[in-house]
Amino acid sequence: MNGLPPSRRSALELLGAASLAAGGALASSGTAHAARIPEDTRPGGAYDRFLAELAGDDAFSGTVLLAHRGRTVLARSYGMADKEKKVPNRIGTIYNLASASKPFTALAIVRLAQERKIRFHEKLGAYLDGLPGEIAGAVTVHHLLTHTGGMGDPSRPGETPPPQKIFTSVAEQQADLRRRMREQRLEFTPGTKHAYSSMGMEVLGELVAKASGKSFWDYVRDHVFVPAGMTRSGYFTRPQWLSDERIAHPYMYQSDGSRVDAVRNLDKGAVLGGAPGSNAARAFLGNGGGGGFSTAPDLVRFAKALRGGKLLSGPYTELFLNGKVPVPPRPQGGDPDPALQEAFQGYGVTAPVYDGQRLIGHGGGIGGGNTNWSIYLDTDWIGIILCNYDLDIQQIIARERQAITQH
Repeated sequence: MNGLPPSRRSALELLGAASLAAGGALASSGTAHAARIPEDTRPGGAYDRFLAELAGDDAFSGTVLLAHRGRTVLARSYGMADKEKKVPNRIGTIYNLASASKPFTALAIVRLAQERKIRFHEKLGAYLDGLPGEIAGAVTVHHLLTHTGGMGDPSRPGETPPPQKIFTSVAEQQADLRRRMREQRLEFTPGTKHAYSSMGMEVLGELVAKASGKSFWDYVRDHVFVPAGMTRSGYFTRPQWLSDERIAHPYMYQSDGSRVDAVRNLDKGAVLGGAPGSNAARAFLGNGGGGGFSTAPDLVRFAKALRGGKLLSGPYTELFLNGKVPVPPRPQGGDPDPALQEAFQGYGVTAPVYDGQRLIGHGGGIGGGNTNWSIYLDTDWIGIILCNYDLDIQQIIARERQAITQH
């Protein structure tokens, strides 16, 4: 392969199309239900054709799913989860969500507030030791949940790049986090600006553990994954990522036009996805800042459980779902999407108003992986995009939104 986009070679095999045929299960539920399913979302519709074209150009590898009222409308998988072992991507393939797992951290914090173990307005110093004084005494839980705390993020220009160290244990990685927490300095006065901060979410992961008395991973498992029925979701170690054939390997684009397996090539770094030179597989385990794993069907279960009151009580569910801080739209290249009316930051989720509809969701990117999930609150749609290639996921998100919101 030479350059981007990759040249057309051979169309990847379409795998496991676990979708509802336009005249099958949809029609059986009555014409009123069928009429609410836009044509572009159906098998063979514009969104489906767009994805097939990308896959045919070897420009997409992964799984997408659209669900309406919890029922699958379209589900497609393309490409390989593990090229070396010839394992294809399937609908139930597990992907590293990268930052798209940050909302699990935020939901855990909201759950602990519901349990009256933390308070949103409280300063971090009331709960955590070892933070610099300017952070401990000024930054609140609310600030970190809304990315208004003034803490850093390695993906921003001029920030310290992520460590090249390959971690071999949880203890070693946690020690590194505690060191980085102590070295943090505020970039602006908390509450005066919005600036995305992975470090802030990592600190919230530590707060989950401190306030709950459990590890961060156990608390999220017990209060998010288990009650939602997310049986294939979790925070997996690098050895699990390498050996479990259910988990997709990320294929990082390199400057010579090749793609390399990030899990098997820890010396290689990102060129397009994630912070330059980074490799998410160097971490031993994900944390509050990202690195959780899930599947498309599990993310549908998450959305249903969240909206159905299985994860939080009614008032705290509403608190989680609503936008908190207005933020300017930040299109990644090109003009702003005219259908994007307002953009808000919620508690760990983005919460835009798009073409008259309220959405919540989150995206994530690592070298060799791009993910996004969206819950369309007013029309009960769920859109999920899970990729194990570096690619322009924004164009796929835009096509998904156009398909779902078409009139």
